[in-house]
Amino acid sequence: MNPLCGRCNKVVYPTEKVNCLDKFWHKGCFSCEVCKMTLNMKNYKGFEKRPYCNAHYPKTSFTSVADTPENLRLKQQSKMQSQVLYKEDFEKNKGKNFSAVADTPEFQRIKKTQDQISNIKYHEEFEKSRTGGESPSPQTNTFQGFHQQSVEPHNYHYDPSPEPTRHAAPVTPNAGGKRFRAVYDYAAADEDEVSFQDGDVILDVQQIDEGWMYGRVERTGQQGMLPANYVEAM
Repeated sequence: MNPLCGRCNKVVYPTEKVNCLDKFWHKGCFSCEVCKMTLNMKNYKGFEKRPYCNAHYPKTSFTSVADTPENLRLKQQSKMQSQVLYKEDFEKNKGKNFSAVADTPEFQRIKKTQDQISNIKYHEEFEKSRTGGESPSPQTNTFQGFHQQSVEPHNYHYDPSPEPTRHAAPVTPNAGGKRFRAVYDYAAADEDEVSFQDGDVILDVQQIDEGWMYGRVERTGQQGMLPANYVEAM
């Protein structure tokens, strides 16, 4: 069966058939869509499966190309990628300001103090389990009571230091004082205090009050005030 012409929609016989742009044409019907100039296989230009001469071939602008479905999809995809990158960068840098605050000397001191408190709590639990659940010593109770008061914020400024509150000035040690052994590390907070490490022997110890003592560190030779709940009698 003979096909129909792409322009006049009449039967195209083999002797006058032109096969182009996925259609069949009469030789006289294969002409420009605008000026109707008869075309051939050498001088035609196809656009949307319609023949055009060189002068009337549709010129596509950048705007029409940018508005195609493919370019609109690419534009939307690029926008989504930009939003994803922004969210990733935001999540990556979200905690940097907090880190800068946490690295200040004040926060470092608080962190060190909390570590000391945790170490003390661990030793208290260990001693309690070793002695069969006996209640802690009065010195430990004193320290715990002080800690509960000190960690409560007051106008957002507080000092959670583990030392009990002093109640008396240091006294000069007498010869023949008691010997104690340090059970925790301690760093002096004032000029009249003395620093020591876990296991140091404290000589010539004199009791000042329920929370503080006065003594001399055998390892360093330094003497001064020290918290009573950081040492134990030998």
